Amino acid sequence: MHARFAPVRDSFHDLLTSGRETGASLVVWYDGQPVVDLVGGLSRPGDGPGGQPWRPDTLVNVYSVGKPVAALCLLMLVDRGQVDLDAPVDRYWPEFRTPATVRQVLSHTAGLPAFPVPRPATAIADWALLTGDLAAADPEWSPGSVAGEHAWTYGHLVGEVVRRVDGRSVGRFLAEEIADRWQLDLGFGLTEADQSRCADLRYGDPQWPAGKLGKAGSLRARALGNPAGGLDLAVLNSPLWRKAEMPAVNLHATASSLARLYAGLLAGGVLDGVRLFDPDLVAEATRVQYDGPDLVLDRPAHWTLGMQWEPDGSWGMGGIGGSSAWADPERGYTFAYATAHLAEHDRVDELVEVLHSCL
Repeated sequence: MHARFAPVRDSFHDLLTSGRETGASLVVWYDGQPVVDLVGGLSRPGDGPGGQPWRPDTLVNVYSVGKPVAALCLLMLVDRGQVDLDAPVDRYWPEFRTPATVRQVLSHTAGLPAFPVPRPATAIADWALLTGDLAAADPEWSPGSVAGEHAWTYGHLVGEVVRRVDGRSVGRFLAEEIADRWQLDLGFGLTEADQSRCADLRYGDPQWPAGKLGKAGSLRARALGNPAGGLDLAVLNSPLWRKAEMPAVNLHATASSLARLYAGLLAGGVLDGVRLFDPDLVAEATRVQYDGPDLVLDRPAHWTLGMQWEPDGSWGMGGIGGSSAWADPERGYTFAYATAHLAEHDRVDELVEVLHSCL
């Protein structure tokens, strides 16, 4: 750990000692090198006396932090000339009824922010059922007219285009084309061996799920509550969830792998001499495509092709519950925080404030 960044370490330890954090990892790259690499707390509080400590290779469900990762799988096919951003989705997925383009799907403006048919938690494992529901759905608004984070649906929309064009599931595509080549410890649809490394999610506040869902029947509640179980610990910590591919929300990752991924993007698509993306593709993927109200987030948003852009020029994604990963081109760093303690983003806000003071 570079002495310059010791205040970041101290801030991370303060979160743990105060109980505001109970298990997490934090990694920062600066100027193309890792400068902060921290783990703390427990991955599984119930195991043995005191529980199981968090390790550098502990995987955790990072919710929407996985959306840009799913998007990158589709963007790789765009980069290879196999998919046209401005083609209608039905060119690749003929059953798809909504007149949206690939670009609109990637930028959360396709009009399908919620699965249209109520489904139980077991549907998480049924890719064909959920993509069939989306293909037959009517959009909630005219595609391209407004954004609404495609909270649970994003990964199925993006992933089914990947599958139709390439033949592989988005989880297998990610493993073979991106994770293996850039040595990233992350994935959709985990093996049993990888499931054994997973941290168990826990609520920072028992009211957390109800607070996140919002008003019954609202667009947000429909977007986050179907299929059932996506905010329920009994489902989230089960083999059903960990082996399924719900790419909008069930990436399991280490903070180290997320910081590495963004370091490769910040370098224009190359990491450790391995080029995965053309610099022009990275520039287009991180450019603002939509700037306006987001009907699900209920606030203004700047969407790129899979990420949120912030006014300081950074781009990346936070996940419900507190995990977050992004690149800050102006300041030259990438940041990843992966937590099992489901609460708000104030932890990340404090860590970033300290990091910026070190820079």
